[in-house]
Amino acid sequence: MSGFEGSFLGANDKISAQAIMECKICWTPYDPAEGDDTRQVLPGTAFLDLPDDWKCPNCDAPKEQFLVSEDPGAQSVIEASIIERRTELLVSDFNEVWHGKMRDVPLVNKLLHVQAVGFQMVDGRPLGVLISPWFMNLIQLPAEGEDWSDLKAGEKEYMSFPSGEYEFIHNSREMVGGYKACSLFSPMNDFKTQAQAVDVAAAVMVALFQEEHRAETDRSADIRATREAEVAAVEEAEAAAAAAAEAEADEAPIDTTPTRRQVITGGLSEGAEAAPQGEAG
Repeated sequence: MSGFEGSFLGANDKISAQAIMECKICWTPYDPAEGDDTRQVLPGTAFLDLPDDWKCPNCDAPKEQFLVSEDPGAQSVIEASIIERRTELLVSDFNEVWHGKMRDVPLVNKLLHVQAVGFQMVDGRPLGVLISPWFMNLIQLPAEGEDWSDLKAGEKEYMSFPSGEYEFIHNSREMVGGYKACSLFSPMNDFKTQAQAVDVAAAVMVALFQEEHRAETDRSADIRATREAEVAAVEEAEAAAAAAAEAEADEAPIDTTPTRRQVITGGLSEGAEAAPQGEAG
């Protein structure tokens, strides 16, 4: 951003900490690298962090009358805005699943809630971890203007990161639209608090881009083995829950126990061919 593109007008969300501002009355600049000696503002102080009563050192114009002269961090502000908007939709979508279909399903961890963690732009697409009471998935969303509405639910795609190759499953939701999900944990019973789950999710987003975590062998075999173990655990727990429900029933029970696929996807994939639990996201 450059060339006096508009008045700041107090819109803190429109500029970055690196923004160089300029008074539109007398053209006096404020450069965060230099600060302001007249008000004893130290070098390195962003325009966003100036006191509310700070004024132009030359003409006393208030902060709101400053223009953006140059903002090297403008792109990061734009990306942060996109990520915030897209992850809000993602969380809203899965909160709807949680409240509408998953609360009374066996195997959910009611100590947890839906939360997006560590989302960042990777090759122009938001990528991060989605936590829910029944899964933790690595999620990739489409870039701005990119249409993923034709993604076929259940299709697999392998993506490469510095730490290795990971299997993503295509899926779609009403608010989010098309997205891709890589299963990290399901079910979530090992997590005792939301904070613990968030810490793990944040660690995943760091390790994902570290080459030292790359396995010497094909990671797809590890992914497959982990998924098979998780699926077996889900099916075992589900069978136990079904047996207990049947034993307690006062009359011939109607089988309402969800299938493994329904548990994992929040009951959103009925009628589709069974697929690995990576679709949980």
